[in-house]
Amino acid sequence: MTMSGKKAVQPQEIDWNNLGFNYMNLPYRYRAYWRDGEWQETGLTEDANVTISEGSTCLHYGQEVFEGLKAYRCKDGSINLFRPDQNAARMQKSCERLMMPKVPTEMFVAALKEVVHANEAYIPPYGTGGTLYLRPYLIGVGDNIGVHPAQEYIFSIFAMPVGNYFKGGLTPTNFVASEYDRAAHKGTGASKVGGNYAASLFPGQLAHDAGFSDCIYLDPIEHRKIEEVGSANFFGITKDGKFVTPKSPSILPSVTKYSLLYLAEHRLGMQTEQGDIYIDQLDHFAEAGACGTAAVISPIGGFKYGDNFHVFYSETEVGPVTRKLYDELTGIQFGDVDAPAGWIEKV
Repeated sequence: MTMSGKKAVQPQEIDWNNLGFNYMNLPYRYRAYWRDGEWQETGLTEDANVTISEGSTCLHYGQEVFEGLKAYRCKDGSINLFRPDQNAARMQKSCERLMMPKVPTEMFVAALKEVVHANEAYIPPYGTGGTLYLRPYLIGVGDNIGVHPAQEYIFSIFAMPVGNYFKGGLTPTNFVASEYDRAAHKGTGASKVGGNYAASLFPGQLAHDAGFSDCIYLDPIEHRKIEEVGSANFFGITKDGKFVTPKSPSILPSVTKYSLLYLAEHRLGMQTEQGDIYIDQLDHFAEAGACGTAAVISPIGGFKYGDNFHVFYSETEVGPVTRKLYDELTGIQFGDVDAPAGWIEKV
C-alpha cells in the first residue's frame, strides 16, 4: 500500500471497453535522479509517491516539463510505441527553455520500454480502442529558495490504461473562443510545461460551464487567429482539399499534428500548409478538428466566437477526410497499416 493509502489497481478490476481518461495506480513506474551533474539511481519502483524538499523549484517557480504518449496492443499481441524519439526531442526542447538537464533519447526510450514491460498486463486488448498512456515528467527539486534553476532533478514515467479523452470518441463536439490567452506570443507556449495548463484551467471551466467541450485559444496579440484547441492542436480541411494547421511561436508542436501533416500529403495526396487561420475566414473550411496524443483526433462540429456560431462539416457526423486521417493514423499505431520508416518502436 502506498502512503496515499491506495493499492495498485488489478487488471481484472478494469472494464477495458469503458475506459475514460483517468489516473490509475499501476504497480510500476520508472524513476531517475539528477545529482552532481549526472543521472543516478535509475530504475523501476513500486512507490507511486514522490517525496521532495519544500524548497523544490517545481513547487515555487514552475520548473517542470512533461510528455504524453501511448503504447498500443497489436492484433498479433506485440506492442507498439509511436514515434517516442519525437517525444524525447520535444522534452529536450522544453528542458532547454526551462534550463533543466536533458533526458537523452536513448535513456528516455529505454525507460518507456521498462515501464511498458513491467505493466504489460494493463495494456488494453486489441480491438477495445484503449491504449496504455505514458506520462514522462521532469521536475526541479532540492533545497532552493532563490529564483534560479534547481541543482537536483527527478525524471519519472508512470502509466495507466485509457480510452477516449473527449467523451464520444470520434464524434463532433462544439467549442467556444476564449477571451483568455493560453500563453504569450514568445513565452512558453511551444514548451510542454505545467504553467501553460494551469493557465488553461479557468477558461476551460468557463467553456464546460457553457456547454462546450473546451475552448479555442486565439493568438495572444490580436485575438483574430486560431491557435490551440484546449490542450490540443487545431487543423482544418479547406473546401478545395488542403490540410491547414496554425503556425505560431506560442503553439505546442504536436507529434500527432506533424504526423497528420505527413500522412495528409504522402498517404492522401493532399496539399498541406502551416499558416494563419483567421476566425472571420472559417467558411473556407469544410472540416476541422483537434489533434493530440490524448485526443488523437476530435472532430470540431461547431465553433462559437462572439455572437457567431460556425458549423464546419456537421455537428453530428464526422467529415470524410477527418475519418480517413483518423483511420490511417490509428491503423499505423495499432499495427494494421504499414508505418513510415522509423515511426514504430517495438517493445
